[in-house]
Amino acid sequence: METTPRIALFIDGANVYAAAKRLGWNFDHRKILEHFAAHGTLYNAFYYTAVPLPIDDKQRRFTDALTYMGYTVRTRPLRESTDEHGDSSRRASLDIEIVTDLLTTTDLYDTAVLLTGDGDFERPVEVLRARGKRVVVVSIPEMTSYELRNAADQYVDLGDLRGQIERPGYRLPSEQRGTEARPQEATRPFYMTAALAENDER
Repeated sequence: METTPRIALFIDGANVYAAAKRLGWNFDHRKILEHFAAHGTLYNAFYYTAVPLPIDDKQRRFTDALTYMGYTVRTRPLRESTDEHGDSSRRASLDIEIVTDLLTTTDLYDTAVLLTGDGDFERPVEVLRARGKRVVVVSIPEMTSYELRNAADQYVDLGDLRGQIERPGYRLPSEQRGTEARPQEATRPFYMTAALAENDER
């Protein structure tokens, strides 16, 4: 008798938000959860995002909403760095957290659904497949490395899921159409523009 696959969802928040900007429409994270959970028994859904320190109210509402939806939220603080030209930027990588959860929870899932196009995950995906796990990579073609796509069992284009996962009435500036963000948003990091308004859901 065929058993129902156990599914684990791993979402690279920064990568997914960048994909939404490219597409020009936003994702409903509750719908994403429901869409992939429908393909088996959902073990867990992890969402990885950088946060400012101290964390602001908008970002807290966003991460709280994800938690209430059923996500396990992993965060790292944004760090300011300066390059050789003296230009400063704030960034945080959660690659280690993603890989750690991918590899330490393998006994609890059969299929890993990885929402990112980052080629740094090619080797962890190969390790998972060597351990008998099925890996589905979900992103958009222009943001997905060839190596990662080649390493996965299946590739899903987020653009093909618009009817199932779009958040209606909330649109992002499309980089494909060349539209520019409003001046007050142009320098905002993703965690600000992605944050929830009060009583809002994402």
